[in-house]
Amino acid sequence: MEMLLWVLAGLLLLFSSLDVWYFLRAVVVVLRAWLQGPVWDVLAEQSMLGRVLPHDMDYLGHMNNGRYLRECDFARFALYTRNGLFKATRALGGNMVVGASTIRYRRSLGLGEAFELRSRIVAWDDKSFYLEQRFVSCSDGFVSAIMLCRQNVLRSSPDKILQFLCKKKVECPEYPEELKHWISFITASSQALRAESSVEDKSK
Repeated sequence: MEMLLWVLAGLLLLFSSLDVWYFLRAVVVVLRAWLQGPVWDVLAEQSMLGRVLPHDMDYLGHMNNGRYLRECDFARFALYTRNGLFKATRALGGNMVVGASTIRYRRSLGLGEAFELRSRIVAWDDKSFYLEQRFVSCSDGFVSAIMLCRQNVLRSSPDKILQFLCKKKVECPEYPEELKHWISFITASSQALRAESSVEDKSK
């Protein structure tokens, strides 16, 4: 009985101090993607099915805004597992982190609604991959939300990763207009914040 209480106390501490379900689901997503087999075209769009569950809801009765970003995390895990980006990045001693993301909500997803999350690499530069992720309602094909994501590469580069993975030089596709505008926005934001930090440093 005492051992059981200690186990329950340990689980309570673990679940209260760590988002256990996030890490468990990440493991499941990666394992499932690995079992599905590789996708040899690194630029191919990949889809992951989902459904709005009670714990996804907010007080307005539809999917919480933050849950969209969480679902995008898992979809990228699956994308990188199947197209080999995770493996190639680790082999080169690199890592990837989200450097920026912008999501546009077009129509809410309700309780029990099924959706398809479509993810693809759109383009890249010397430091980052740029991805598009779409939430498409399974009932009518409407794009309920769309996200742009900049995935920064640390201790390597997209060109090196793709050359390692594909065994050849991979040409970057042409940037869509909306991606160009978005990159201009985040670049301007970075410059403004750097200038602001410089002013603050001088005032000290």
